[in-house]
Amino acid sequence: MNPQNGYDIEDLSPGMSAELAKTITDADIVLFAGVTTDTNAIHLDEEYAKTTPFGGRIAHGMLSAGLISAVLGSRLPGPGTIYISQTLKFRAPVRPGDTLHAIVTVKEILAEKGRVLLDTVCTVNGKTVLEGEALMMPTSRAKREQKP
Repeated sequence: MNPQNGYDIEDLSPGMSAELAKTITDADIVLFAGVTTDTNAIHLDEEYAKTTPFGGRIAHGMLSAGLISAVLGSRLPGPGTIYISQTLKFRAPVRPGDTLHAIVTVKEILAEKGRVLLDTVCTVNGKTVLEGEALMMPTSRAKREQKP
């Protein structure tokens, strides 16, 4: 791994994986609502949230997805990588106090296009709460060496 550029595409292989864990706090939810302006009561109002099928407040789905972005940008492929696309399927709610584990795994190297496809999963207590795939453009040692 290049500490300034993360993993170059030449260093990646299927099965490589990285993870980040974070306990989601009330402050995280409130701050995310402030940044995004998503003030849906299901996230912020416990009394209202109790009347919903979830029976209480839940974190924004995109807050969970943000942890996937953190793993991709800081660990695998890491710094210097460019996000191309992401699919997301929300499977279960994340609640304040839950410890969320974001895991990315290299699925396929698309060397001719300079891209890598990764499986992306978030879990709470071993249960999948979010899953999808990310397409990334990692750094390339070969491209750096070609520059004059």
